[in-house]
Amino acid sequence: MAANPKSPPIADLRAQLHVLAERLPDTATWADVEEYARFRAAVAEGKAAARRGEFASDDEVRAAFLKWGVHVEG
Repeated sequence: MAANPKSPPIADLRAQLHVLAERLPDTATWADVEEYARFRAAVAEGKAAARRGEFASDDEVRAAFLKWGVHVEG
């Protein structure tokens, strides 16, 4: 299996999984773990996009908020 350059080193991933396992409530399900993994992946992709300079303009942000009825001043 080839390593994904965006993935953390195996030791780091294993450490993060251990921390997650300790923090999960006793009632946690595999669906909770999958949701957390998707969230982490989305955050990582967002951070990578920001590092590449892929930002939304102020007008794009305002338009997105207005779509949900939120007025943004400034």
